[in-house]
Amino acid sequence: MALMPVADALAAILADSEPLEQEMVALDAAYHRVLARDVAALRNQPPQAMSAMDGYAVRAADAAQAGARLTVIGEVAAGRPFERRVGQGEAVRIFTGGVIPDGADAVVIQEDTEADGNTIRITEAASVGRHIRGPGIDFRQGEVLLQGGTRLGDRHLSLAAAMNHPNLPVRRRPKVAILATGDELVMPGSTPGPGQIVYSNGYSLRALARAEGADTIDLGVAADTLEATTSGIRRARDSGADILITTGGASVGDHDLVHRSLRAEGVTMAFWRIAMRPGKPMMHGRLGALRVIGLPGNPVSSYVCAFLFLVPLIRALSGRSVIHHARETALLGRDVGANDQREDYLRARLDERDDGTLIATPVNHQDSSLVANLAAAQALLIRPPFAPAAKAGASCDVLRLPD
Repeated sequence: MALMPVADALAAILADSEPLEQEMVALDAAYHRVLARDVAALRNQPPQAMSAMDGYAVRAADAAQAGARLTVIGEVAAGRPFERRVGQGEAVRIFTGGVIPDGADAVVIQEDTEADGNTIRITEAASVGRHIRGPGIDFRQGEVLLQGGTRLGDRHLSLAAAMNHPNLPVRRRPKVAILATGDELVMPGSTPGPGQIVYSNGYSLRALARAEGADTIDLGVAADTLEATTSGIRRARDSGADILITTGGASVGDHDLVHRSLRAEGVTMAFWRIAMRPGKPMMHGRLGALRVIGLPGNPVSSYVCAFLFLVPLIRALSGRSVIHHARETALLGRDVGANDQREDYLRARLDERDDGTLIATPVNHQDSSLVANLAAAQALLIRPPFAPAAKAGASCDVLRLPD
């Protein structure tokens, strides 16, 4: 089977990835959820003209000159409007957030007055509208302020509350089941025996999926038998997972059973092997509504493929308005050699010059088993197929890795 280009592989994974169904959740449960539809304000903000400062509500005509004297006839606090109309030569003591009383059209801040009993002297002239927040100056009823596809942050929740929404319509979180395979894997904290290695892939993959808003299901590590691998696939299907991620067993060795198990369970394979480094033996298929991504076992290959393919799929199923990683332009921090037919994703450090220019320097060793180099990298530096050798200072494209 020919190697599939990266762009074609991503298109195949994202095909028919319509957003999941919507559900209503309380505001406190909506953080980092994705809005299922546009949300409009249910009220004007503020609902009435209100004072922006502590001072006195007056008629601007009565306070148009310094030295004017006005009689204080009452007080307005936030939530306690003044019931009378302000007449000629009168003023009302008002505090920030207080409703501007009828007849008043300006606020004189208290620093610009001198009080003497129930009389104030104006020390700086007022003007119409001064220190007044007009009704609806923030937003008006019916105005769409939150767009469908938005991943809700802290400030979005504050806005939704101000719009008078106690609940919000969001997309259901995608469920991602992760199944590792390999007799050689032991859990962290164990003492590996001869030929064994400590299992690490699942921890980064689950964290990556959760950071994108997915719920995760840990299916553990399956032994290198057809029965154990098939059992893991069935558990993923029975759990109601939207996505099954397998790690390991995706290449062509005699003990790599994932591909055979997936086919035996009825998974329709879209591709197996893609033209990229690291991650050539990645595969993808469908079992009804269950989307399957088979990742390589090497930790770097597993993570890079998940970043490039799993993350956009989670975003698509979540209904995000932007699903693809943003490419940035940088300058090479050192020389790089010519590339072959596979698209290369070099782990790189990022530095920023004073003028904002990014410098991307590939780490020295790019082996797909080197977890320490992956942890030290801040970006993937993209080398297209058959890219010629390039000198330090040449332009390149990078994808920032999560913080």
